[in-house]
Amino acid sequence: MKAGAIRGGQGAKRGGDWRVAIARFLRRIGAAVVLLLLAAGLALWWAARWTPDRAIYPVQGVTIDAGNGDVHWGSIKAAGADFAYIAATGGAARIDPKFARNLVGAREAGVQAGAIHRYSLCRLATDQAANFIRHVPRRADMLPAVVWLDYDDRCPDRPTRALLLSELATFLAQIEAHMGKQSLIAPGPAFEADYRVTRGIARTTWLRRDFFEPDYGAHPWAMWQANDYVRLSGADGTVGWNVLRARGEIR
Repeated sequence: MKAGAIRGGQGAKRGGDWRVAIARFLRRIGAAVVLLLLAAGLALWWAARWTPDRAIYPVQGVTIDAGNGDVHWGSIKAAGADFAYIAATGGAARIDPKFARNLVGAREAGVQAGAIHRYSLCRLATDQAANFIRHVPRRADMLPAVVWLDYDDRCPDRPTRALLLSELATFLAQIEAHMGKQSLIAPGPAFEADYRVTRGIARTTWLRRDFFEPDYGAHPWAMWQANDYVRLSGADGTVGWNVLRARGEIR
């Protein structure tokens, strides 16, 4: 056999080995991707269904807004919601377009409900209070209002802590006079870290952290939004799932 033919055969073998190695590598990558997709799917499936143990937190409820579409409140109650907090107003002019309908639907289904106002750092407290008072009715059977405190990309203002606390106190005084009861404050982790609202405003707190109890407030939480990824048959998209402390209640 000629030397050239031998070298040619060896080169072809090396080329074949290289292609086999690449194919094997690609198969392994493909298998890893499939496993990752399966793991992600299982995680999403679990997150959409997980709620805290009712033996520890017997009173549980939902957070609802217009993004949940036309809510079927009977299904929400059947899913285990003892109460609901419904997005109502924001800033000085915004109103959730589904608020009035959701409030009526919750009441008819026997789900006690309260209103959420998303506080804006870019609007005066008195203007925001006027917006809330205009759209949220005073009813003895309503839960205390919640003031949602978080940053908003539409609002670049960052007032001093002293100014924020002063404005927030004004806002709370006005809406509480309207509702006839004290409100809750619900600062997000970043907002609380910057403004330490729970140290400066003496109100019941609602804190937020998915799957793990929050500990970023100045004092223990009364309500915890434990999972913002829950899916229920009675609502589009995801809802927030909340719990009260054992044997706790909000009046």
